[in-house]
Amino acid sequence: MAFRKALQVACGIAGSAAVVAAAAAATQRRGDGVRAASVSWSPGTGTGTGGWDSNWDKREPISLMKPNQKNKEASEDFTAQLENYKVKATRHIFLIRHSQYELSASTDKDRVLTSLGREQAELTGQRLASLGLNYDILIHSSMTRAKETAAIIRKYLPGLEVMSCDLLREGAPIEPDPPVSHWKPEAMQYHEDGARIEAAFRRYIHRADLKQQNDSYEIIVCHANVIRYFVCRALQFPPEGWLRMCLNNGSITWLTIRPNGRVALRTLGDTGFMPPDKLTR
Repeated sequence: MAFRKALQVACGIAGSAAVVAAAAAATQRRGDGVRAASVSWSPGTGTGTGGWDSNWDKREPISLMKPNQKNKEASEDFTAQLENYKVKATRHIFLIRHSQYELSASTDKDRVLTSLGREQAELTGQRLASLGLNYDILIHSSMTRAKETAAIIRKYLPGLEVMSCDLLREGAPIEPDPPVSHWKPEAMQYHEDGARIEAAFRRYIHRADLKQQNDSYEIIVCHANVIRYFVCRALQFPPEGWLRMCLNNGSITWLTIRPNGRVALRTLGDTGFMPPDKLTR
């Protein structure tokens, strides 16, 4: 499908750097002197303070038209031209948090899944397979725990295309509100991680491409902070509230993005398919 080629380009090392650079263009200084990555949130544009921004992903038909076509707005065929720029398909995005891993390890290479984590991934794979959906692609963070979780899930979805992406790595997306005392990354980490995670959001969370004719079902295996930030941004809730959500290991969060740009959260951190003794955070 058309969106696969775009994803393959975006997930290359050079592609990742380019997207991060674009997202990092703006920063804001807070009263306490901490610099954090920012995007163009403002009242009236979907921040939870001024209503829903229907063009949040800049894919409204009028936004996709070339400038010379927009100048023909007064012409009789403008409405007909606009129809050509309407998205036709719905995207279903399954955000999977990686399974339990060795927390005591000092490097990412050694942060492999625990035996319980591998069981959790098996259960998640079984659950996704049981939904009977025709999945299009499985994308995973390039961190070890996400790669291993994705590999186990794929056993239950044979033949599914798999891709790795650096943009989806764990990090600190934006300073949480209210703050927490036990987790205080350095200002530079917010600055760097925030730009990257925002770039990942813009790359993966948007309505379908114009060329996409059929609904798609995509799986993204990544991390709790990334998923929680994605959910806040997609629903146009204040992104600073991301840390108020809790996600179990191996959980499934299901976002649906309609052709008109409406976003629905169908499940958040679902682990109802796991026995109670297999649940961890």
